[in-house]
Amino acid sequence: MEALVLEMMKVYGLKEIAGPGHNAEIVKFFKEIGFDWVKDDETAWCSAALNYFCKKLGFERSGKLDARSWLKVGTKVDKPKFGDVVVYWRDDPASWKGHVGLYISEGDGLIYTLGGNQGNMLQISIYRKDRVLGYRRLSKL
Repeated sequence: MEALVLEMMKVYGLKEIAGPGHNAEIVKFFKEIGFDWVKDDETAWCSAALNYFCKKLGFERSGKLDARSWLKVGTKVDKPKFGDVVVYWRDDPASWKGHVGLYISEGDGLIYTLGGNQGNMLQISIYRKDRVLGYRRLSKL
């Protein structure tokens, strides 16, 4: 899993382009994982980014664009390690909406997560631990 973190860090700071333009690297994430109908960088891309890097490095992946799809990939773990997948709820725990990224560390009820579409860019962001739906550990294919 450290390999995924290292690979994503190579494009740390990758961000959406404001206005009518679109970041070709973000659009490439969608194309490379089979969603070539997405032509913009405004479509939620946290799951697309993780799927892209998992495919590139040969890890299990959800193959879907919804963040919660990652709750069915890999092995469920209760205590995450560096690089494990972390899935959060968004808006409401019962809704379909969510966010997905890689676990970096935690403290004081907060989790540091590396992921795409965090503040419209690929970066490490802080989330409340009480929003976690689950942690998953991926295996190489």
